[in-house]
Order: sequence, then C-alpha cells, then structure tokens
Amino acid sequence: MLNEAPPRDAAAESAATPSADRPVTSRASRRLVLGGSLAALGLAAGGLPRLSPVSPAAAQGTPAAAPPKGPQPFDYPGKDKGLTLLGDRPLVAETPANLLDDDTTPIAKFFVRNNGQIPEPIKDVDGWQLKIEGEVDKPLTLTVAELKSRFAPQTFRMVLECGGNGRSFYQPAARGNQWTHGGAGCAEWTGVRLADVLKAAGLKSSAKFTGHYGADPHLSGDTGRDAVSRGMPIEKALEPHSLIVWAMNGEPLPHIHGGPLRLVVPGWPASLSSKWLNRILVRATPHDGQGMGGTSYRVPTVPIVPGSNVDGKTNFTDLTSMPVRSIISAPANGTRLPAATRDVALRGAAWAGDHEVAKVEVSFDAGQRWHAMTMAKPKNRYDWVRWTGQITLPSEGYFELWVRATDSRGVAQPHVATNWNPQGYGSNPLHRIAVLVG
Repeated sequence: MLNEAPPRDAAAESAATPSADRPVTSRASRRLVLGGSLAALGLAAGGLPRLSPVSPAAAQGTPAAAPPKGPQPFDYPGKDKGLTLLGDRPLVAETPANLLDDDTTPIAKFFVRNNGQIPEPIKDVDGWQLKIEGEVDKPLTLTVAELKSRFAPQTFRMVLECGGNGRSFYQPAARGNQWTHGGAGCAEWTGVRLADVLKAAGLKSSAKFTGHYGADPHLSGDTGRDAVSRGMPIEKALEPHSLIVWAMNGEPLPHIHGGPLRLVVPGWPASLSSKWLNRILVRATPHDGQGMGGTSYRVPTVPIVPGSNVDGKTNFTDLTSMPVRSIISAPANGTRLPAATRDVALRGAAWAGDHEVAKVEVSFDAGQRWHAMTMAKPKNRYDWVRWTGQITLPSEGYFELWVRATDSRGVAQPHVATNWNPQGYGSNPLHRIAVLVG
C-alpha cells in the first residue's frame, strides 16, 4: 500500500539502503553517496563529504566503518527503473528527487508502499464492491459502476505522502523503511467525494470517526488479520478533497496503486488512503484497527530523548497534517557543471499538508544567506507548489544547495530531523544536494 510503516507486530522491515540523498545509516560513515551521478563527477564513491549532519561520534573521530550496500534498483512492470527499492516484503520503493521533476507525477515514477501482500488482480473492475456501514441510517453496498453513475465525478491533483517520509534522517535510526524525501508524489486523482457517499448512507449523530479496510492480505497470510486498517475523524472524511478514486492521471487506477478502488485522503499520512478499498466502517469512537494506537502513525506531544523505549500510551497523538517539505528536482544530486558556470537554474516542489506553502528559499552557503524562489500557482488545494529560480555561485568548486519551504503559519523546515519517535514519523529536514563546478 502507499501507506507507511506497519506496527511492530507486522513482518520485519527490510534493511535500509542509502540513496543519492539518503544519509548512510552507519553512524561512523560520513560520506556522500551520489548514486548514478558519480560518473558525471568522475569520482569514486565517498569522494565527497556526505550531506547529512555529522553525528557526535563522527565529530569525535570514531573510526569509519565500511559503508552499507548501495541503492537497489526497482524492477517492476510499468515502473521507472530509477526508483529505489526499500523492501520487498512488503514491497516498498521510493522516487529519487530528480525523478519528481514533473508537474504531475507519472504513474511510472510514483512511489510504492504496501503494508501486506499484493492481492490478485481484479478481473471485474466495475463489479468491485464497497460497503458503507456502522453509524449510518442506510448501509450501502456499491459497485464501482454504481459509484461512477450515481455520484458526481471529481478530479484533483493532490500530493500523497507516506507518514514516514524522511525517516532515514533520524538519529538514532527509527524503525521502518528508511525513506529520504521520495515517499511522495502528486498525481491527478479521479473519483467521487467520500462525503457524498457517506451522506447518501445517512450519517447518524453518533458518526464521529471512520475505519477503512482493504483486500490486501496480511503478510503472514493469516486471513483473520488486516494488513492495515486505519481511520480518521469524520470532519476529515467530509472534507471535499477526500476522495474514493478509480483513476490516476486519467488512466484506470493501476493494481499496484490500489486498483480498482482506493481512498485518497490528501494532506495526511497516506496510510489513511486505503488501497483495494472494500469497506468503510463509520464509528462513534476512534478506530482501533491495525495501524492505530500506540506508536503507530503517532508522534510525541512532549519531546522525548532520541532512542527512548516508549509505548505511545501517554503524551502521543495521531499524526494528522503532514509537515512542510520541499525538494530540488533539478539539477540532480551529484551534477558536474562546466568551470565557467556561475548562474545555476533550479527547479523543485514544495507542499505542506493541510496548509499552504508561503515561500521557498535556496542557500548555497549552509544557510548563511537565503534566496527566494518563484512559486507557480497550484491547480487546487493539496496540489504541490512547483518552484523555479536561479542562484549565482561565487566561484567554481564544490557547493551544497539547500532548499527550505515555509508554510502559511510561518513554520519552516528544520535543518535536522526533529521530534524523534520510535517509528520515525514527521521527519522533514532540508533537502540538500551537491554540485561540482569545474
């Protein structure tokens, strides 16, 4: 599923692998992994300093360990081979920032997140059924064909982002797939408003929350367990951009992305956007399905000591609106520019959960000075902001380009991952790339 890390009782996550903009998880290793751009630089792996913050151990001169295995290519039908495989049980792959250079993320470049096994492909797409039950006056069972004919279709371009996007930047390491900045994409989604379907079922006054269910089997194969089953307050379910979708970028929703039917709940962790959707339970109390409670998709309300062993029962809250984030999509990390180059054109994207992006800035001197970028107008709410701009470098040589976005509340991205939590949610430090002039 496109969602984030399952609770601890799910199958163990695959080992993390570094990518072009992922810090190597070994604390002693302090080198930049430039992936496919190394050839352009003409340098061996580790030939430039790594971009992530130096840990206390490294600052004290701890001997370097051998770097872990590098990024693994993602070989899946219909997917760009530039994606990075993070795990194969469940299947998870992220998109390097330089591949997120389109206004609308192509399906081939869209990240993949599953929590359980991938169900068998569906032959009768229009006959797929969705049940609406619980705290409603008229429980409904609707086929995809009935959804299409009975309710007004909507199309929005909206960001979908894993709750654990940026997890690899936490120190000490948090549990789960070690995402960098590529657990996000912005597609055009076509479907019907979840609010319209819920209202057709007749919400009772006791309807306060939802619970979502999909057809993906649990990793263990246990038919009595859900791969993931999350829910949200009814107010978010009734928000006009929360959709039940059957199409992605104008094409039938691909099976790997939850076809024939899925939820898209923009701005919040993608674990709420259940794939292979077949049931929505309207509840009077918060949902208690797989992936709810404890430390699952929850963050501390009182900062805790990094590495603490906590159960999330006190001073934790559900992660709702995703934090502000920005990326540089061009040039790619590790780009080598001609010696005469001083002016460098930049492109990228920024988004801010339920909020708007107020500004995007870039620095080439480690944050001493920031340069404003130009932001394009988004198509609709929850679309990402595409930005462009130019910086003028003072000389040839090695430069790190940093980007930061600030949201409509005045909250900017931090320099390092903050609010450590056991499963690594909500990490949104600055995206940083390296370029070499000359």
